[in-house]
Amino acid sequence: MTRGGWLFSLLRPLGVSLVRLYWRVSVRGREHVPPTGAYIIAPVHRSNIDVFVVPTITRRRIRFMAKDSLWKVKAFGWLVEALGAFPVHRGTADREALRQSQAVLEAGEPLVLFPEGTRQSGPEVQPLFDGAAYLAARLGVPIVPVGIGGSERAMRKGSKLVRPVKVAVVVGPPLHPEARPDGGRVPRRAVRELTEQLHAELQRLFDQAQAAAGSPNPPRG
Repeated sequence: MTRGGWLFSLLRPLGVSLVRLYWRVSVRGREHVPPTGAYIIAPVHRSNIDVFVVPTITRRRIRFMAKDSLWKVKAFGWLVEALGAFPVHRGTADREALRQSQAVLEAGEPLVLFPEGTRQSGPEVQPLFDGAAYLAARLGVPIVPVGIGGSERAMRKGSKLVRPVKVAVVVGPPLHPEARPDGGRVPRRAVRELTEQLHAELQRLFDQAQAAAGSPNPPRG
């Protein structure tokens, strides 16, 4: 077993148990998570705690990007890397993120990408970046959309206070990219359509998760 594998196996049960206990996390739709192979986990993003909540949906080690400054302290960098993080260097973030993300998926591992980009606020899922759809279409892997409700109340953007409120997670059925039998370039249309599909599904799941967490989004006309 690799360094990351044994350390993750050792720390995951404790970490997930603490997360579930502190935020009273409930998870619906765990059956939609593929048990094997590569896939992209695409959650809504309202809080820093989201990165701790996402691992409650699967026992597998999941990979995610982290800013390279976390590696300045060697021991801490070693820890977060062993737990699944990989560094993205400022100034080359887009190119490096794409290369590293593709390598993770080609290795058959699950990858977390927050399609809204940075943390957002409020009940509306913001316009999505197309990175998740592009990678899914390029590599032929599914996207697993995830709604997380209550995390903004637990820790708002800019806040240093972490509140023990209820957090709910709702996992949707995987979204599969359009097949490319010729192995050619990814059509821009296919990426756009998959991104639009992901946006609609994330809004649906986010509304469900917010309601389950006791902080429902306003009804839509």
